[in-house]
Amino acid sequence: MTASAVPLSRRSAAVLGVASLAGLMMLCWPLLVRVDPGTTRVDPPFLFLALLPVVIAVVLAEVSEGGLDPRVLAVLGVLSAVNAVLRGISAGTAGIELVFFLLILAGRVMGAGFGFVLGCTSLFASALMTAGVGPWLPYQMLVAAWVGMGAGLLPRRVTGRWEVAMLAAYAVAAAYGYGILMNLSSWPFLLGVQLPGHTGSLSYVPGAPVLENLQTFLVYTLLTSTGSWDTGRALTTVVAVVVLGPAVLATLRRASRRATVVGRVDPVRA
Repeated sequence: MTASAVPLSRRSAAVLGVASLAGLMMLCWPLLVRVDPGTTRVDPPFLFLALLPVVIAVVLAEVSEGGLDPRVLAVLGVLSAVNAVLRGISAGTAGIELVFFLLILAGRVMGAGFGFVLGCTSLFASALMTAGVGPWLPYQMLVAAWVGMGAGLLPRRVTGRWEVAMLAAYAVAAAYGYGILMNLSSWPFLLGVQLPGHTGSLSYVPGAPVLENLQTFLVYTLLTSTGSWDTGRALTTVVAVVVLGPAVLATLRRASRRATVVGRVDPVRA
């Protein structure tokens, strides 16, 4: 494939970069904002919660500023629906997630802009189907959008078996990265976190030094999700990419060629 299904202008790319930075700051706010020591209830800055859905909406509007081609929109709708069904089937049991492999493959073929939009729409559609709408949804949409966008930014020159190997390696990084960031979105609100085999609390401590809270969070993530949910997600995605990747990539590329018009229209001289 030589053209992106959702081309990004310089302004769209700049908006996407700024929004991604803002989203990352919203996820990392417990490590960036000074919270008064002794605070018994930790609340995120209200502005952050209000801004996150707005940031996602602005980015989606900016990415599709030129209007999506109806054929691209149809492909986006089909893939979003398929991903929503796959997420409903897997439901994240024991870390088994079937969403990410299609998201990664579609982002690889259709480009970073399409991958970002597909990540948002897939998680939103699946949340509606499974009644999973909640304050965590904007975070899930944003991080999944980064997964699809990152796949679209991988080197284009890699092809064949090396391409599948590259996508499998990216799937591992994306699976663990998704787990870490989603843990970070909820960890500050968990009180009295104590796990077998570890002495002391793993809860967020308001007013504690940043490095201390960061170390506590990394231990919490390692003990709660890295060896279980995140590893299950990584293995599931890698197996799906390796087994189904070549066939799905070929199918998506055929669909992309039919959905993407490449060329220039010259003005007609009178």
